[in-house]
Amino acid sequence: MKSLLQISLAAPAFLTLCLACATAEGAGPFQQELSSSLSEEVRQFVSDQRALDSFYDMERAPQTLARQAAFDETWRTRLEAMDFESLDVAQRIDFHLLRTELDFRQAKRELLQGQIEQCAPYLPFQEAITHLETTRWEGQPLELAQAAATLDQIAVQAREVLKRIKDQGKDEEQVEVDGPLALRLADWVRSSKRDLRTWNEHYSKFLPAFEWWCGASYKEAQDDLDKLAKHLKEDVAKQKGEDDDPLIGQPIGAQALQIELAHEWLAYTPEELIAVGETQFAWCEEELRKASEELGFGDRVQEAIEAVKALHVAPGEQDALVMAQAREAIAWLKRNDLVTIPALCEETWRVRMIDERTQRVLPFAAYGGQSMQVAFPTSVMDFESKQMSMRGNNRHFTRCVTPHELIPGHHLQGFMAERYGTWRRSFRTPFLVEGWALYWEMVEYDLDWAQGPEDRIGMLFWRMHRAARIIVSLKFHLGQMQPEEMIDFLVERVGHERDNATSEVRRYIGPDYSALYQCGYMIGGLQLRALAKEVVGPGKRSPREYHDAILRENSIPIELIRASILGQELGEEARASWKPAL
Repeated sequence: MKSLLQISLAAPAFLTLCLACATAEGAGPFQQELSSSLSEEVRQFVSDQRALDSFYDMERAPQTLARQAAFDETWRTRLEAMDFESLDVAQRIDFHLLRTELDFRQAKRELLQGQIEQCAPYLPFQEAITHLETTRWEGQPLELAQAAATLDQIAVQAREVLKRIKDQGKDEEQVEVDGPLALRLADWVRSSKRDLRTWNEHYSKFLPAFEWWCGASYKEAQDDLDKLAKHLKEDVAKQKGEDDDPLIGQPIGAQALQIELAHEWLAYTPEELIAVGETQFAWCEEELRKASEELGFGDRVQEAIEAVKALHVAPGEQDALVMAQAREAIAWLKRNDLVTIPALCEETWRVRMIDERTQRVLPFAAYGGQSMQVAFPTSVMDFESKQMSMRGNNRHFTRCVTPHELIPGHHLQGFMAERYGTWRRSFRTPFLVEGWALYWEMVEYDLDWAQGPEDRIGMLFWRMHRAARIIVSLKFHLGQMQPEEMIDFLVERVGHERDNATSEVRRYIGPDYSALYQCGYMIGGLQLRALAKEVVGPGKRSPREYHDAILRENSIPIELIRASILGQELGEEARASWKPAL
């Protein structure tokens, strides 16, 4: 399998030609300011949506779902009324971004409705809590005696559900509450508690008779809801906030994955993406074998990886290493004229160390707040954890991670997203956000950012890791792989330390990332590489022009970026169809 730079950027003669044709300021069609007369429509949609979501803050309430549906239908009508044929390329892209978002919101509401119906038998008190809070929204008079009776009933129902769940298994006709369902129920019960607390706080300190009528009943209801949520989370799901908590996630299934794929403008099935991950994984294995041979380990690749992992800096020196690598990457990019780096972007980054608690889910690095967040052992870690953290963040692994997080990766990307196509930020996709940084890892590999086989092993380790993410995350959501199997795969096939692998899987299956997020790194990177093959080359565009153009489109689906760069006027009924061999 040939890499991008072997095909389009790697050949020295080609690179020289491309660099020669790039102007000092990167002028050309790709450098022009992105504009769209639909930008104000998009901004209004986003602002109105946020206003509704902020006001209708009980996300599962019938009133909320109905209002969202009505809002979306209004916007769908506005889109249908537009003269689509008169729209230019940029306007059509914004049209499709809006329509895709409306389709996605409708599909997600339908999935949520199914979850609500599944959970309803365990949340009989939800309707009463919703009624109390929505009547407060509407300013209806509060009947204190009736409210007190409602609170008593909520407490009774919470106790009955708790008893039912504790007794589960004794009656074969009862539906079992497993770990994933218990976590969802616990989260929703806590949400109900918050809604009830909001209702109580509105009245308790200014309505004179409220405390007399409702004070004791409110406390009892909250206590019983708390006991229910605690039992679901800690006793059923076994989630007690400890390092050895079992890993429990909620696979979304094939139907929901297809909804997510449509939203991301990906014309691939989950199975096809898994196959891409496996192909990329095999390529990395072969490249690692070559690097292992250079180091004298032959086919003993894992031994070579272990030897590289031992090459870490001393405690207290990781921040200096990262800063030196970041500055070196900036100089390398400028020397090869690969992307425009605004002076203020180059000036405004720094590093921050990650505490031991955060390293449970971020064992390597992350980007946020103009900072690369750097993982390395803290003083309170035990000896084994310190060793794993140092080995997992060794010099040569970090050489790949640093430019991924800073420049040309997320720091440069975020800087430009704040300045170009800003109305599109609400449509951001991990396939561009993470794919951009991963694409640069491919470019760096092909342009010899690595300074020896140790660096190549570090870069290939991460590339293999991203291929593994596709495989394990999609198989998890398809019900084909359990969390422990995912950890074993990362340890045995990739070479992770077990603690780091556990932290990775905890994040993959948790609620903070979409089901396709872990695919976004490599699949997005491969999409950008495929697009580069189309538009970069002699008589076409220079690498710098291509990279600058990507940054000016903001973080939208890559197929839509491709339409902009190629000047494609998408049809009104266009859906994801671009399917390059990845």
